[in-house]
Amino acid sequence: MCPFGRGCGPRTHAMIADAGKRYTLVPEETIPSKAKSVKSLTSFAKRSAQLAAGFVCAIALTAGVPTVAGAQVLTTDNVCGKTADARGITAENLPDIDATNALVMGKDGTVYYGRGADEQVKIASITKVMTAILTVENCKMDEKVTVSNAAATVGNSTAGLLEGDELTVEQALRGLMIPSGNDAAIVLAEYVGKKIDPKTKDAEATFVKAMNERAKKLGCTGTLFENPHGLDFDEWAGDMHSTAHDVALMMQEAMKNDTIREVVASEDSWIEVTGADGTDHSHSMDTHNYLLGQDGNIGGKTGTTDDAGYCFTGAYNRDGDEIYTVVLNSTTTDQRFTDTATLANWYYGHKVTVAIANTQEKTANGNPLMARIGQTDWTDKTIDATLADPTAQATVFSLAGEVTEKVSYDDLSGTVHVGDKVGSITLKQDGTKIAVMDLVADEEGSGPNPIEWLLVKLDRLGRRIDNRPLTAESETVAKAPEV
Repeated sequence: MCPFGRGCGPRTHAMIADAGKRYTLVPEETIPSKAKSVKSLTSFAKRSAQLAAGFVCAIALTAGVPTVAGAQVLTTDNVCGKTADARGITAENLPDIDATNALVMGKDGTVYYGRGADEQVKIASITKVMTAILTVENCKMDEKVTVSNAAATVGNSTAGLLEGDELTVEQALRGLMIPSGNDAAIVLAEYVGKKIDPKTKDAEATFVKAMNERAKKLGCTGTLFENPHGLDFDEWAGDMHSTAHDVALMMQEAMKNDTIREVVASEDSWIEVTGADGTDHSHSMDTHNYLLGQDGNIGGKTGTTDDAGYCFTGAYNRDGDEIYTVVLNSTTTDQRFTDTATLANWYYGHKVTVAIANTQEKTANGNPLMARIGQTDWTDKTIDATLADPTAQATVFSLAGEVTEKVSYDDLSGTVHVGDKVGSITLKQDGTKIAVMDLVADEEGSGPNPIEWLLVKLDRLGRRIDNRPLTAESETVAKAPEV
C-alpha cells in the first residue's frame, strides 16, 4: 500500500515541503497520442528527457534528497491590476511558478495575480468545463443518452464508453469531468446540441456554437471553441484557444452549480452503463486532480496536449474564502500541480485580517474612540463616537496597496443617546471598498437650555467677528488600518 493513502502505480505520489506547505507530486502524465500520426523525433526526445527526469526525481525523493523545480519569479507579473514592479513588490513576495500563463481570481471576480493572463493559448481538456456548463444548463441529470460511434471512437483520454451504451446525463458528466473522457464530451455535445436545435443536422457543431456564445456571455474575450473536448491536433487541429482569465471565468461559473461542484469534488466514482446488448456493466473512474482535498482544493480540471502543455484550473476554499486558479503551459504533470499549490498558498498567505478600529484612545466606556463629532447646537461640545461593533475586522490582501479611510459625520442636534448613529467609516484598498460601518455615540448629549442657548448666540457673535468656527468641529481620531 502507498504510505500516503492512495494506491501506487499511476496514483503514486510523494509529498514534499515547500515554504511550510505540502504539495502533491504525481508521476508524469502521458500526453494524448496523436491519432493516425507518428510522433516526431523531437517530440520523442522531449518525452524521453521528461521520463528520465521523472526517474531521477523519484530516486531523489526516495532517498530523501530535496528537489527544486526550475520555476521562475517575474516582477512583470500583475498583482491586482498592476505589475509587481509598479507596486514595488519584490521577488520574494511573488509566486515561483513554471507556467507561462497563470491567474488567481476571487469568487467575486477580483483578479489577484496574472501572468500572460490575456494571451490566447491552447487549453486542452479544460475545454470540458464549458461542456459541463452547457450540459447542466440544458439537461436534467436523469435524462438518458446513448453513445454514438463518433463518441466511442474519439480515443485518447476516455471514460471507457462503447457504442450503443446507454447512461444518464449525470453519469456522462462524471465521465467528462473525473477521468476527462473525450467520449463523454462527444456524447453530451451530440445530445445537448440536439436539444438546443431539434432540427440541426450537426448536433456537435450546434453545441460548439453554443459554447462560444456562452463564453461571450460570461465575458470571455479571447476564447474560441472548435470542439467539446479540447483536442487540438490532427483532425482536431485548428485555431481553438482561450486565455487564463477566460478559463477563470468559466471555472467561476461552473462552481456556481451544485452538481458540477459535487462531481469535481469526487476523488473517484462508479457509473452503471447499459450496453447495446442490454447488459449492465460498471465503470470505475479516478480523478486526474491530484490536489483534491489538500489545503482547501475542492475541485479542478486538467488538460494536456503537445501544444497546450500541462494545464490545470482549480477551485480552492479555505474558511469560506473561495478562489479559482489557472495554470497553462506548465512543464510537467507534477509542475502544474506544484504551480497551482504555489498560487493558492501565495494568495492565502497574503490575506490578512485587520481591526477596523486602529486607535489607542478609549471612550469613557472603554470602547475604541473613533471620532469626536461636533454637536451643531453648541460651539464647543462634541460626542465621543465608537464603532457599532467595536471588535469589527476586515480582511484585506496585503499586496494590493495601502488601506485608506473616509469618515462621515452626521449633523448632531438636540438629544443624543448612547448607541445612536452619529456617522460612518468607509475603508478602501486600491480604490475598492472593503468595509463600511456605522459610528455610534458612546456618551449622552443634549441641546442647550434657554439660558445656554442665549450664551451660545453671544459666543457665535464673537466668533463671527474673529472668523472662528460657529459650531464644535468634528475630529477623526482613528487611523486607517495598517497592512
